Amino acid sequence: MSGATPEVLVLRGAGGEPVDLARTLLSHGVASLPPNVVAGDGSSLETVLPAGGRAWAVRVAAGDAVTEARVTFPAERPSGRDHAAVLAQVRHMLRLDDDLTPFYEVAAADETLAWAAAGAGRLVRSPTVFEDVVKTICTTNCTWAATERMVGAIVGVLGTPAEGAPDRRAFPAPEAMAEAGEDFYRDEARAGYRGAYLRELAAGVAEGRLDLEALADPALPDAEAAERLLALPGVGPYATAHVMMLLGRYRRLVLDSWTRPTYRRLAGRPRVTDKGIERAFRRYREYAGLAFWLMLTRDWVATEEP
Repeated sequence: MSGATPEVLVLRGAGGEPVDLARTLLSHGVASLPPNVVAGDGSSLETVLPAGGRAWAVRVAAGDAVTEARVTFPAERPSGRDHAAVLAQVRHMLRLDDDLTPFYEVAAADETLAWAAAGAGRLVRSPTVFEDVVKTICTTNCTWAATERMVGAIVGVLGTPAEGAPDRRAFPAPEAMAEAGEDFYRDEARAGYRGAYLRELAAGVAEGRLDLEALADPALPDAEAAERLLALPGVGPYATAHVMMLLGRYRRLVLDSWTRPTYRRLAGRPRVTDKGIERAFRRYREYAGLAFWLMLTRDWVATEEP
């Protein structure tokens, strides 16, 4: 049965810094792809997470206090280790174990980004690096509608149904994606050239030849993580920068067909080059990419004027 009493999640980072739930849930577009459903105002996240060989529907919503969120299970409630595993994944997705205080200290000295210290800057990530890489590949060289179609099919056809809510599914395991035939990627997901890349990637992970989760190891240098990403099928410079951000490696700027013109418009610099953009954020060093992203997305969350 679903849990009547919600779990209380304290919205504080590892350094004691505040966490703005809405700005976290609305931090980037990929965060809203299936199995995630994000409320338009950033007040809640519904998703399906795996644990114990099964899948569980879970909802995270704003609490009574701004420093709290409520975690509930709309359908079946997991117990024991499965329950603990699901809650650990929620914390992981919201990056509650990250410490952003060093970034906030730098941002506080910049009048254009001082607002971020109120709890912005956490980019929702998936339970696994594999899921983030797959979703990122599905954003390359296509419209957002095509991305939603591809990821929707991958989850809707290959994912494990949630307990008590079979219409909802978790993101599929690498084995399920590797076993799916070419016809699925061609006719149902309509992934185009990406289909072969996705099958190859999934097979590498499923067979143990490729360890994507190792990319999240903080002991791994950024340069090596980027090199490994660039070696993956279907991952180029844009996808590498995007996944690096989701890994908490914030030095690289995500430069693409949306971020470039958006920056030029906001900065009033119509002819600035990529190198010029990078120079503008160099003072943020290892947080340059995060500072750039926050500048571009500040107006994604409605705020009340004082």
